Amino acid sequence: MKTILVTGGAGFIGSNFVEHIFRKYSDYKILVLDSLTYAGEIENIPEEVRNSGRFEFWYGDVNNLDLVSDLVGRSDVVVHFAAETHVARSLYSHRVFFVTDVLGTQSVANAVLKHSDRIERFVHISTSEVYGTAVYEPMDEDHPLNPTSPYAAAKTGADRLVYSYMLAHDIPGVIVRPFNNYGPRQHLEKVIPRFITSCILGEPLSVHGDGSASRDWVHVSDTARAIDMIIHAPLNAVKGEVFNIGTGRPVSIMEIAGLVSEMFGIEKNLEFIPDRYGQVLKHVSSTEKAQEVLGFRTEVLFEDGLQETIRWYRANRTLWEKQIPMRKVPVKMKDGTIAWY
Repeated sequence: MKTILVTGGAGFIGSNFVEHIFRKYSDYKILVLDSLTYAGEIENIPEEVRNSGRFEFWYGDVNNLDLVSDLVGRSDVVVHFAAETHVARSLYSHRVFFVTDVLGTQSVANAVLKHSDRIERFVHISTSEVYGTAVYEPMDEDHPLNPTSPYAAAKTGADRLVYSYMLAHDIPGVIVRPFNNYGPRQHLEKVIPRFITSCILGEPLSVHGDGSASRDWVHVSDTARAIDMIIHAPLNAVKGEVFNIGTGRPVSIMEIAGLVSEMFGIEKNLEFIPDRYGQVLKHVSSTEKAQEVLGFRTEVLFEDGLQETIRWYRANRTLWEKQIPMRKVPVKMKDGTIAWY
């Protein structure tokens, strides 16, 4: 029996990972630490999980040093998701990203160091945004780190902080850089749930720039599976390493707008707004290292995952309607005008 601490476990990827571990490992205990910011909902964690004797929820901040240390000291594995994650929101509200993403990560890493006698693995969830726009494609784990937004810069700081702890203190750390995740429970501020819910609400789909920016879209269930494999791989194969999680297939924003409209059986109705500051233009993952070391490849075809995601938002309107006022944030442009992203 293992005890796994999941920081940010009430968020989008974190809650899907919690559910994956709960259902796959019947003898594992799961501790979740989450401050339940606007993007975290206790309802994201299925009721069956919340009511189980194998689950504990702790309401708190990753910068609460004593609480983090106590929870890490009870754990065998730590998976650190907790972060502010929205690019546009980081243009609107910068400081909180560095407090949570950098200082919060230092809190967790230091607790792992303090309890290193019992911690088997520390998995830090970074992001592909640390790479910025692709210098070459596909982007492997040695791609230069060129963050283009305050969010990406904060996550780069956290990424390199964990790397320094792995080198300086020899903690059993692994850094994971997922590419763009999508799937059930994602906040409406992100483009795929925003497009889907706009179709449900009969609104035009809001596209930044000309919509040509492309990303590597990973279904959240594939990400959960990859992290599971990293936790259970031989330690000498993953300790101190960085792993991308991606499909190797780029899909543009315009393509997604067309697919979502087609799946709803409606004519594509778009509105264009100025391109966002710090926009990443192209982003596609190399899958080679994850395949060679972990035997991991994504299983969910984008079109299939998109259909499943649409079904979830159609069936769970009461869970996401309260997020409607938070779909967009105001960003001041260089000429002083306000654009809503």
